[in-house]
Amino acid sequence: MLRREKVMDVAFYQRQGLSQRGIAERLGIHRKTVKRSLENRGEYKPYDTSNRHALLVPHRDRILAWLEEDDYSGSWMHDRLVAQGYTGSLRTLQRFLRREGKKLLRKAFLPFETEPGRQAQVDFGEFALLDGEGRKVGRVYLFLMVLGYSRKKYAEILLRPDLTSFLDAHRRAFEFFGGVPSEILYDCMKNVVIRLGGGEPKWNDTFFSFAGHYGFAPRLCPPYASWVKGKVERPIRFIREGFWRGYRFVALPEANRDLLAWLLGKEQMIHGTTHQTIAERFEGERASLGPLTPTAVDTSDRFFRMVGKDCCVHFGCNRYMLPHRAVGRKVILRVKDGVIRAYDGPELLTAYEIRAGKGHLVAHPHLIEALRKDQEQLRMKYRRPTGGHKGAARTIGLVGTPWQVAVQKRDIGVYTALAGGSHE
Repeated sequence: MLRREKVMDVAFYQRQGLSQRGIAERLGIHRKTVKRSLENRGEYKPYDTSNRHALLVPHRDRILAWLEEDDYSGSWMHDRLVAQGYTGSLRTLQRFLRREGKKLLRKAFLPFETEPGRQAQVDFGEFALLDGEGRKVGRVYLFLMVLGYSRKKYAEILLRPDLTSFLDAHRRAFEFFGGVPSEILYDCMKNVVIRLGGGEPKWNDTFFSFAGHYGFAPRLCPPYASWVKGKVERPIRFIREGFWRGYRFVALPEANRDLLAWLLGKEQMIHGTTHQTIAERFEGERASLGPLTPTAVDTSDRFFRMVGKDCCVHFGCNRYMLPHRAVGRKVILRVKDGVIRAYDGPELLTAYEIRAGKGHLVAHPHLIEALRKDQEQLRMKYRRPTGGHKGAARTIGLVGTPWQVAVQKRDIGVYTALAGGSHE
């Protein structure tokens, strides 16, 4: 649609004697657009958009509810409306949102800034893996930690959003920053909190131990209040659109190197809120971070198992043999990077690479040999019973037993006299 100024220019150049092709070249528009403008005799006729807006009428209440609920983007709404039968374009929806959004009482927030080293914010994002034809063939996950004062970012692409990967990404983020913030703000995700309600949240035990080891206090964002952690919510969109869209994923290490290099390059830009570069502002925050711990915490998954009489524990549909001295005890299996380690308290009993498939018995030869040579085990299993062979049962009689009693014999006359009669 030509603006009024363009319509006037078309009419002006036509009066100057330029051809339609010449006018199109002069104004940088299509020749058919020039022809249509001249056929309208220079009158400005905006497109009839009533039919476009009619497509939104069945979805109006749903769209207004979304506007009241949160600041959802137009593309987010468009994806969901298409699934519900909407056939209009994204541009039509965006025009409607601009017009209706001005009528709503928008939410107002106070700006929130933290002291250096005080807070970081953490979140997950999900990225699609596409093949050469644009079809989705898988997914990866983005871990992002942002320091609240400087906006310094650490991001890492993960294959799985499990607890082990989540905690390992924290450890690498602390090493990248050179310290630990006093507190970290999270969504109510299962890796962090198991249950909410009433008083205190029920923290994930492994995560809470990890936080205690590194000396930071976990904080929870209120449910359905993503604006509380806006310092990490917005950068996820920034990374998705600026780095990931169009990126050719080959391997995880290469993608993570490219991602960190891209983020470091963006740190030289002036931030719109702080009016400083991220690199400059981080230099003022680095000294306020807590110290790194000298020892790394074990972030492997933990499973509790009882050791059976066959010296084995079950894991992943296979059996793994442990030292026979652990029979009857509850042990801890720590699983990470394809390796399973069995602990009896602090003692490492043995370790195995996780076996693929089902129904296998996995055992170290030295454990089998140790059981065969254990003399105490041999005595307990093969010793002769003290009373002879267990198949030779004994019969116990009254003679010579504690139940033997002495019986006194009397003449029958004694009993007759006692009864007051006579005996013939």
